[in-house]
Amino acid sequence: MTRRLTSISCAAALVLGLTTAASARAGAPPADDDPLVGAFENVSRSTTWTKTGTLRLDFDTHHPQAMEVVGDRIYLSSVEIIERPQKYPEPVGGYDRSPGKGVGHLFVLEKDGTLVKDIVLGEGDMYHPGGLDVDQDGNIWLPVAEYRPDSAAIIYEVDPDTFEAQEMFRVSDHIGGVVRDQETGRLVGQSWGSRRFYEWSTSGRQKARWLNDSHFIDYQDCEYVTSRKTLCSGIAGLPAQPDASTPYELGGFALLDLRTRRILHEVPTQLWSTAGHVVTRNPTDIDAVGDHLTMYAAPDDFGEGNNTEILAYEATVTPLS
Repeated sequence: MTRRLTSISCAAALVLGLTTAASARAGAPPADDDPLVGAFENVSRSTTWTKTGTLRLDFDTHHPQAMEVVGDRIYLSSVEIIERPQKYPEPVGGYDRSPGKGVGHLFVLEKDGTLVKDIVLGEGDMYHPGGLDVDQDGNIWLPVAEYRPDSAAIIYEVDPDTFEAQEMFRVSDHIGGVVRDQETGRLVGQSWGSRRFYEWSTSGRQKARWLNDSHFIDYQDCEYVTSRKTLCSGIAGLPAQPDASTPYELGGFALLDLRTRRILHEVPTQLWSTAGHVVTRNPTDIDAVGDHLTMYAAPDDFGEGNNTEILAYEATVTPLS
């Protein structure tokens, strides 16, 4: 049975935006001519983002993690938490918390929000899907990890036509997201909090490991950009001011070069959801046509605010001076 999303505002504009952005990605030029790289490098704190659409999903999305808009499809990963992990007073068996219990989901949506397929992923304590990426052949790559640091993960490849999920390999660490390097064919993934990066062959042979130079934010969702780059979004929970009731959510984006393993450009995001979360809290996707950027975000969980909404923003950037 398929479900549809409920329109809150500008539904037609958002659906049109999904089509336009996805088409732009499908026909993206090679190497450093990719407009997303040039446009994003001119994004700053003063960039004006205009909200152009809001769509509320009408099914239980649980706790969304990552999103990719490709052609007439939206792929949304999510974790269903049945029992939340609990911190131990002292480490137990090398872990700082209990495994908890849950179910991993990869939702396949049509561009108008119809839920086509709920793909259940994971095994045992590994039930937390992370950041996903879609390669040039349309295959979906994503990890499903334990919901705790320094643990374990399964890397999956999902066929976009049959929805069959194939386990490719396992990693002895929590992997929070992967991207497929479309020049080398390898996978690049990040650990809990994106403190460590790994590079593997598609059979799981580790080729490299390096530390993240930046402590600005923890990356939640990354997408591959041509010319061996990846654009990541994320969040850092900062201590609240003495008179504040909740921690401050610092959101932002970072563009990384997979050749040099250096950050090329990073910028905070000051946009907020219905439930009061920064929009880069979890799923995002961003595309460019020339100097015009379109961003999609789904920061709220089911049960928060208006439940999970896909928010659309647009911005036109000019060269920084």
